[in-house]
Amino acid sequence: MNQVVGLFPTPIMRVERLLGEDLIRHLVPEVTASRTIANAKSDRLSHTEIMSPRSKASFVEASALINPKLVEFGALLFGENLDWSIKEIWVNFLETGGSQSIHNHANSFVSGVLYLTPSHPSANIVFHKSLGGADFAFKNQNENVRFGPYNGGKWAMPTIAAGDLVLFPSYLLHEVPTNRGNQRISVAFNAIPARLDSFGYAINLS
Repeated sequence: MNQVVGLFPTPIMRVERLLGEDLIRHLVPEVTASRTIANAKSDRLSHTEIMSPRSKASFVEASALINPKLVEFGALLFGENLDWSIKEIWVNFLETGGSQSIHNHANSFVSGVLYLTPSHPSANIVFHKSLGGADFAFKNQNENVRFGPYNGGKWAMPTIAAGDLVLFPSYLLHEVPTNRGNQRISVAFNAIPARLDSFGYAINLS
């Protein structure tokens, strides 16, 4: 009998409809009124300045809903229910024709995206396998290949709705392809645990 083990998988969590319609109705006009700056690589994408999660009343309310999910997701990464906090938050406005280039997030452990509007399937977030080092790479990609979790190089979130939350390790490369739908508004954030302890050798984070 054959047995296949998914060794050292990377978790991604989608929480459906974390935000209710009332909170979304409060958040959208608040963030839309914020000053934005253009993205360096796409003139159809803009961002607010990086803010504290305590800078708006609706952010505080949303953070209270997000934090238990951070604890749950963090336990997958570190095997323990840790004290998590969102250290920074910002809003993205993706217009028709806009895109977000491939990137990851430094100096954090868990990153998340909270959707305030629906996302057209063309602009659902895409995660990429690490690009590797400077060695030669060999691939088998042709019309006969059946791609799966062990030989694929990227994966797109299948569906995203307003109110959904997506959590992922901050090191994971991700992008947003060209948006073929209406404007998409999302709240992005980075989170850290208060402390990590490896057999008594601990680091405190703030």
